[in-house]
Amino acid sequence: MSLQPHIGIITQARMTSTRLPGKIFKEVNTKSLLQYHIERLQKTGFDIAIATTTNDTDNCVADYAIKNNINIHRGSENNVLSRFHETAVKFKYDIIVRVTSDCPLIDQHLIRNSIEKYLKLNNTNLYMSNGIERTFARGFDFEIFSFQLLDDAFKKANLESDLEHVTPYIWKNKSGKVEMYHIKQADNNSNLRITVDTTDDFELIKRLIENHKANELPYNEIESILKSHPDLIALNSHIEQKKV
Repeated sequence: MSLQPHIGIITQARMTSTRLPGKIFKEVNTKSLLQYHIERLQKTGFDIAIATTTNDTDNCVADYAIKNNINIHRGSENNVLSRFHETAVKFKYDIIVRVTSDCPLIDQHLIRNSIEKYLKLNNTNLYMSNGIERTFARGFDFEIFSFQLLDDAFKKANLESDLEHVTPYIWKNKSGKVEMYHIKQADNNSNLRITVDTTDDFELIKRLIENHKANELPYNEIESILKSHPDLIALNSHIEQKKV
């Protein structure tokens, strides 16, 4: 790893979500969910790249990135691992933070603090995440890993599920050399859901932003709002997350 590694946040974004097509451009207070997501990521101070597909339906994602001066790469829709790898190569990232654009309230502080921990540990075989042994609400998810681990996965992964979901080859330690670091908090809030996959998920985000200004709050305050408003939790508590 170089003395000053180039850190990049890569977010996956596309229009053809199966359950809620076009969700990333749904608006709350005249601002798209993708814009909320990007603005919170920009507060980390790290480089950001959007990895989208070559489909015509995603031309609007590319247009958004160009208009807002955000790095963009277009690749395979189904082989997301190759799209992700190409993005990291294109922008010369040594350390990668993987996030997904269906998390409009992703937390910049959580990512920054975790990157600081990751850098101190100085280990290219380290995989750091808050989503495997989950204690945070679903919607604050991120993963941190070296380009070396991503490159290894890109060259060796061949299962469809590994290609579609980018990191299972890494966190299942199929190479046999990965060291895991789970980011956890004292309270287990893994039952809370602030990611957007369905209309009910969107309704929750809408109320959190409109009524509680959640887009200006850190993760722990957003979790506290949910825990003190059972009516909000009830909006999408029945939604089942798609399995990896």
